[in-house]
Amino acid sequence: MNLNDIPLFSMLKSRLGYISQRERLIAQNVANADTAGYTPQDLQPFTLPKAGGSNTGAALQLVRTHPADFAGKGAGASGAAASWKPVSTPDSEATLNGNKVVLEDQMSKMTEARMDYEAVIGFYQKSLDLLRLAARAPGK
Repeated sequence: MNLNDIPLFSMLKSRLGYISQRERLIAQNVANADTAGYTPQDLQPFTLPKAGGSNTGAALQLVRTHPADFAGKGAGASGAAASWKPVSTPDSEATLNGNKVVLEDQMSKMTEARMDYEAVIGFYQKSLDLLRLAARAPGK
């Protein structure tokens, strides 16, 4: 069994992809902090897709594990990671040359992304520990 077949791991992988892309955009914003006319970019907040609709990120899919199970009505999409579209997000102020990057705001966003990353990695590790516990022989 592949871990991507488990919806929880598929969603965690999608969330890690989102965080990675967001950190890349924030680093790009910081690198262009002195570029005239530069407007910083960020990603829309990560959300889970709604049933029957398309959204960024991994979709939940209902799986029939036994022929007697009822067929559900889920999103029906695969759990593959999507590519999120960057949007312009001017910070609170602009300089005389038109640059709209505020380094303090960017560092705050980077800290938030780092905390999200650590939380997802921790959840991933705990989930793997639970799988190992479930696969272990009784009494060992």
